[in-house]
Amino acid sequence: MADYHFVYKDVEGASTQWDDIQRKLGNLPPKPPAFKPDPFEPAPDPDSIPKDKSWIDEKTEEELEDLEDDLDDDRFLEEYRKKRLAEMREAAKISKYGSVIPISGSDFVREVSQAPQDVWVVVILYKEGFPECRLLLQCLEELAVKYPATKFVKIISTDCIPNYPDRNLPTLLVYNNGAVKANYVGLHSFGRRCTPEGVALVLCQSNPVLNDGQSGSDPSQEAVLEGVRRKFIEKVVTEHEDHDDDGSSSD
Repeated sequence: MADYHFVYKDVEGASTQWDDIQRKLGNLPPKPPAFKPDPFEPAPDPDSIPKDKSWIDEKTEEELEDLEDDLDDDRFLEEYRKKRLAEMREAAKISKYGSVIPISGSDFVREVSQAPQDVWVVVILYKEGFPECRLLLQCLEELAVKYPATKFVKIISTDCIPNYPDRNLPTLLVYNNGAVKANYVGLHSFGRRCTPEGVALVLCQSNPVLNDGQSGSDPSQEAVLEGVRRKFIEKVVTEHEDHDDDGSSSD
C-alpha cells in the first residue's frame, strides 16, 4: 500500500506562533511581506485629456492628418496642427539623404532627373581603384552628412556615359529641376588640396547647391555661400584650438 504525504499550505502571508519564535531565534528567514495588489485606476478617457500644444506635439503624422476635421472649432489648435504637420514632413524629407547613394544607369532618370524641384543633386562619376576618385568621394561623404537636404549620388562613369574617358575622372555633375546646372571635370577643379570645405565653396560659387535643412526659408546663393564660409571658419578655429591644446599638453 502506497504512502501518501499531505502538505498543508496555509493562506499566503499567514504565520504560526511557532514560526514567529523561530524567526526571532534566527532559525527561519524573515517573513515575506503579504501580497498587496496595486490600486485600481481606470484608463483615462481620451476625450477628457486637455487639447493643447503638448497634446498636438505627442501626435504622429498620421494622427495629425486624421485630426483635420476634428479641430475646425478651435482655430489656434488647427493652425498649430498644420504647423506641426509641415515641420514633420520637412524633417522626413531631410532625413531621406545624409549619405552618398550608389545608383546604376537604370536609376539615373528616377534618382537624378526626376528628383523634386527644390532638391539639388550632386552626381559623382567615378571608378574603383582611382585615388583621385576615392579622395573626392571622401569629401562628398562628409558633405552629405553636413547637408542632408542635398542629394548626393555616385555612379560608375561608364554606367552613366558609355566610353567615358578615365582621364576625366572624377567628374561632378550638379542637377536641379531636371537640368544640369554645373559640371566639374577632374580633381584639379577643387584646388591644389581637395578638402570638403574647398569642394563646398566651389559647388556654391554659382548656385545654392548645399542645404543643411536648418537654414530657414532663404535659399539664395548668398545665404548658402555665407553658411558654407561660416562652417569653414568654425572648423579652422576648432582645429587651431585643438592644435594649441596638444602643444600645451606635450610641454
